[in-house]
Amino acid sequence: MDALGMEHHRSKETGLGWIPALFKQSAQRVSSDAVNQFLKQGVRVIGLGSGPMTVAIVREISRLPHKADLQCIATSTQIKLEAEDGDLKVGAEDLITRLEVVFDSADQVDRDGNMIKGGGGALLKEKILHSAAKTVVITAESTKYVESFSRSVPIEVHPFARYIVQKKLEDLGGEPKLRMLDEGYVYVTENGNLILDTMFRSLSEVGSKELELKSIAGVLEVGLFTRRAAMYYKAKEDGSFEKIRHRNP
Repeated sequence: MDALGMEHHRSKETGLGWIPALFKQSAQRVSSDAVNQFLKQGVRVIGLGSGPMTVAIVREISRLPHKADLQCIATSTQIKLEAEDGDLKVGAEDLITRLEVVFDSADQVDRDGNMIKGGGGALLKEKILHSAAKTVVITAESTKYVESFSRSVPIEVHPFARYIVQKKLEDLGGEPKLRMLDEGYVYVTENGNLILDTMFRSLSEVGSKELELKSIAGVLEVGLFTRRAAMYYKAKEDGSFEKIRHRNP
């Protein structure tokens, strides 16, 4: 079994993948509520982001009696495998123009509903689905909700541009680090690109920073997501959850 197959096998053995044990009950309740509220009978094309909370969503969708009517667009091989295991149809990229709702997770969500995403490396495809979907729904553990960002921003970079992008990020006050695997190899995205995880001292103007970083030649996508979701689900340790709505700026 190859590395991807072993990873998928371990994910299925642990039920809800890598969701912390304290959040597994609330993750199931969040998934049930989100699918029931946003996946009405008329919806046909849905997007699937990445992360353990999205795995819980996929497994909830796979229980729907009308799942044969759905077409799913997956942002990663892991989620694609989960969807196929649930007998869900995985469609091609031409369906993105008809995308109705996308279910996704987040690495951090700030007080205004901005997000940092890309910890799993799928930020480019996730950003495309967010931009195309009529509705975005976010599910995340309560620990991911913060007043202001306190982690690095994943930045997907073409390999040819690695060094020049790294220098320009440093000129902007960032501290970029090339993402590596535990084995010591360079992490390569499914798109064949590299990721510079970049720490900034302050991210007060998130929208402006997103545009500034994307303007650098060689940067393919930035893990700052400023489109507001229709709903943010906050899974709590006691098994309950909270729904949060943000108005678009």
